[in-house]
Amino acid sequence: MAAPPRARDPQSVLFACAMNSVRSPMAESLLQHMFPQGLYVKSAGARKGDLDPFAVAVMGELGQDISAHKPQTFEELEDWEGLNFDLIITLSPEAHHKALELTRTLAAEVEYWPTQDPTTIEGSRDQKLAAYREVCDQLLMRIRRRFAKVGAASG
Repeated sequence: MAAPPRARDPQSVLFACAMNSVRSPMAESLLQHMFPQGLYVKSAGARKGDLDPFAVAVMGELGQDISAHKPQTFEELEDWEGLNFDLIITLSPEAHHKALELTRTLAAEVEYWPTQDPTTIEGSRDQKLAAYREVCDQLLMRIRRRFAKVGAASG
């Protein structure tokens, strides 16, 4: 069973979504907490948004504080430190198109993980929080599956 070729053990990972305000900062925090030393992890958006208070609340429930996160675009990240990532994981169609555009000149691999945008959910505060928790759980599951073999001999 040959797995498709991919960056098996990426040293640096960029998560990207539409506005870098919910999904990508959540994913960035989840992966950073899983591998505090082993990986360089950042996040960016196709456009710039404002950090979402529901995302901060849901991550806080896991003991992860993302309240200091400053949403940034691909361009801002590139200006500040370059886009030197082994792997770019996109969480929205908009970010995926942007990443593919950028990687024409970069040696980064791009993976697309379609992830629901919880900001579109209408309803009570509890209903909204439930939608954010669901997105967080999905991201955590995908991250665990994708990075299970990185830096650990798990059986």
